[in-house]
Amino acid sequence: MVWTSQTSAGRRDSELATLLREVKIVNKYGLHARPAMQFVEIANRFNCKIEVANGPLVVDAKSIMSVMRLAATKGTILRIVADGEDAQAAIEALEKLVTEGFGEE
Repeated sequence: MVWTSQTSAGRRDSELATLLREVKIVNKYGLHARPAMQFVEIANRFNCKIEVANGPLVVDAKSIMSVMRLAATKGTILRIVADGEDAQAAIEALEKLVTEGFGEE
């Protein structure tokens, strides 16, 4: 799923969106330490703000301690929200990582 919303005026078209994507954890052991680190490493490649949520808990996707707090097991639906100039690329990279099982499957 992708939702787009307008942000402040004066930004270029490529910066006008806040994107949200829902992804399902598919790997056997969920978002344990190694996959969480992969997630954070990819998030930190981008200049946009990225948050990830499990239910009501919303955390900074660029912080390993925060991502570990999500306690996301197999089958968990995560919401990834990105806002900024490279939000589209960030969302796509993180979605790919999660849907491919963090390389564990």
